[in-house]
Amino acid sequence: MTREQYILATQQNSLPRTEHPQFYPVGIYGWRKRCLYFFVLLLLVTMIVNLAMTIWILKVMNFTVDSPLVLQSDRNVTVNARNHMGQLTGQLTVGADAVEAQCKRFEVRASDSGRVLFSADEDEIVIGADRLKVTGTEGAVFGHSVETPHIRAEPSQDLKLESPTRSLVMEAPRGVQVNAAAGDLKATCRKELHLQSTEGEIFLDADTIRLGNLPVGSFSSSSSFSSSSSSPSSSAPRQTIYELCACPNGKLYLSPAGAGSTCQSSSNICLWS
Repeated sequence: MTREQYILATQQNSLPRTEHPQFYPVGIYGWRKRCLYFFVLLLLVTMIVNLAMTIWILKVMNFTVDSPLVLQSDRNVTVNARNHMGQLTGQLTVGADAVEAQCKRFEVRASDSGRVLFSADEDEIVIGADRLKVTGTEGAVFGHSVETPHIRAEPSQDLKLESPTRSLVMEAPRGVQVNAAAGDLKATCRKELHLQSTEGEIFLDADTIRLGNLPVGSFSSSSSFSSSSSSPSSSAPRQTIYELCACPNGKLYLSPAGAGSTCQSSSNICLWS
């Protein structure tokens, strides 16, 4: 037996021996156990309340897989968009009085083709729909000019350009063309109608040109005109042929035709006009 074995055997013999070994209970007892049960019960109640609130919110907002998302508020609903730095880049506010959108560019696209139907930014507003229809009784009001290559009325409808209180001006550097392919062209005014060509000429091309309501004068042997009348005197034979005369100022009148010209620039019609 070595020395280490002898010392170990001696120490084991010197330890006191007990006939009945003691056991120590392991676990949570007393007030600690009751606190643990209370916290577990409180956690369970909190989970049930959260689940009930979640179900109630989903039911109130009508949120299902097949229906759209509905957001409701007593005042307004605001949706913000921010960049990676947290800066506000876009905002949509739906209120009781208006719907406001703040962004660099606002677009409305078609659902099937993705074509831009409406877009707006700081420089311009673009309407990409095939037709823009204004159904209001007052029409559309533009504060400045409107540029378009073609103005056309709807089928079986008249096109009317009107300025109720001021003048209507049509200008084009290369000409203005008015064409009525299957109807009449009528120009009516209250005062004077001017046809002026600064460098060219006024050309009337028609089978018949009629000038109505021209004053008629009577020619006398004294080379003077009496007061104009639309019908000849009852004692004189009926005059059927007249001569068209022009005054120096451009006024036209009719004079009974004779063997020679019966027009005179010093007639009372020219002097009184």
